[in-house]
Amino acid sequence: MMQRQRLYLATQNQHKIEEIKDLLGDLFDIHTVFELGLAVEIPETGNTLQENSMQKAAYIAEHFQVTCLSDDSGLEVNALGGRPGVYSARYAGEPKDDAANVRKLLVELAGISDRSARFVTVLTFHHQGKYISFEGEIQGQIARSPRGEHGFGYDPVFEPLGYDRTFAEMTLVEKNQLAHRARAMQKFKSFIDETGFFGDK
Repeated sequence: MMQRQRLYLATQNQHKIEEIKDLLGDLFDIHTVFELGLAVEIPETGNTLQENSMQKAAYIAEHFQVTCLSDDSGLEVNALGGRPGVYSARYAGEPKDDAANVRKLLVELAGISDRSARFVTVLTFHHQGKYISFEGEIQGQIARSPRGEHGFGYDPVFEPLGYDRTFAEMTLVEKNQLAHRARAMQKFKSFIDETGFFGDK
């Protein structure tokens, strides 16, 4: 059996690490950047999810010369002109605070009937100097108030289209069957499978 390729997840978000590990299964030998001794926050100063995703992958690749996979995700609300978008994690300011972000979002949507929104993820894969990105999205709407105990970020107020539950009311397995990160990950896994990407190893 061919030895699995070592893959570092270019994120310091423990919730994302948990989800990505679940989505990848045993396709890779998965490690985190904490194992590399990274003591600073990975920079994300781009103006788009794509830029941030690429920046995070490039930072880890250039500093540690490893195969890695980054993730940048955002919630885009139509009535707010696409906000919070690339600023989703820090919508209510520093430091990052999921509950504060949700509160700000609900205040801004008070009295607005159009609650439509979408979650978007951009994954960027780095291997031996090559970078490839994969995008996934899911349409939905913003609930009137938070519901559920699972998930993180805006999960308590995001109801995926066709469901009457928020992501936070779903188990990790349920969420990972349909969410934006899962859809981007499926594209990534298909790429690895179809291209035989590690055939040179």
